[in-house]
Amino acid sequence: MTLPRALSPFVGFAQALRQAGFAVSPDQTASFIEAVGVLGPRDLTDVWRAGRALFSVPPERLAEYDALFRAIFLGQTVAAPAEGEDDSVEAFEPTGETQEIEVGQDESEVGGEAVTAERLGRRELATRDDDAALVQLHREVPGALPRRLSYRRQRANRGTRMDMRRILREAARREGDVLRLFETRRKTRQRRVLLLIDVSGSMKERSEASLRLAHAVVQVADRAEVFTLGTRLTRVTAALRPADKAQALERAGALIADFDGGTRIGEALATYLAVPRFAGFARGAAVIVLSDGLERGDPAAMVDAVARLSRIAWRLDWLTPLARDPDYAPETAGLKAILPLIDTLADGADTAAITDHILNLRRAA
Repeated sequence: MTLPRALSPFVGFAQALRQAGFAVSPDQTASFIEAVGVLGPRDLTDVWRAGRALFSVPPERLAEYDALFRAIFLGQTVAAPAEGEDDSVEAFEPTGETQEIEVGQDESEVGGEAVTAERLGRRELATRDDDAALVQLHREVPGALPRRLSYRRQRANRGTRMDMRRILREAARREGDVLRLFETRRKTRQRRVLLLIDVSGSMKERSEASLRLAHAVVQVADRAEVFTLGTRLTRVTAALRPADKAQALERAGALIADFDGGTRIGEALATYLAVPRFAGFARGAAVIVLSDGLERGDPAAMVDAVARLSRIAWRLDWLTPLARDPDYAPETAGLKAILPLIDTLADGADTAAITDHILNLRRAA
């Protein structure tokens, strides 16, 4: 029996709690689903409260319960440690499994404006348009993004393989006569576009515009994924899917808790790669990092993560506002070290420059 799609997150949440060591019985799972139906919840807070009451969550494990709830119902949010916390990054996958990733100490002083402190809050995102740049993106992206060969095949006048099924079918119709040899060729599909957006304090002037651009990319690209980086790693793809820009940005703003906070690019990227499902998004993809690269942590963590990311991606481009000057040369230890690992270090100072880069990905290939 196939589980109805609407019930999947509720059953998955109970499974995640069990895997995390909570005492959750099948009867409690059924009671949880019934309670949610009876309550007719107005928002996810009601669901959260129903689960806490029915699963008898002890106060000392409330933070863990809340993290699992956010992972299942709100998408992936990975918290990097704030000052005074344990030196690890805990990644919560929708399955409820956790992975511990060791984080280096804050010993480097690179990144003049970058800070380590985690600053959590919510920002209202403006919905204004970025003049002609987003209009151009909507108009040209479908035919401009790079494509890759698929394993599926399609009919072709000049193909690479005989379409034996069609040939035999036509021969059966004509009593064994073969009048034409039909051919097929492999289909192509658009490569996935992965946007990694820095929302730390040093990128404060660009983070809102970058999210408006990300919303446009999610709307027009066949396959796109968007994550934000700061003191946390947050997947905002689902939040940006509604066509209504105001609704999408409101959802993204509510989901991203580390706007204008510290910068832990290396640890956030390492955590991203440690989650197999997320690492799969980068495989064969056009990965674009929108960041100034002002890493406050150990540059070695950032270099190692970028090296691993570049090995699985089709190409890895780093767009920084600092590169608007044609004579720009990286000064931070992290950016200097990753130059041989990335395909392009280019201008990311405004929406028009980023749009132009995205539209030229296919030509660059």
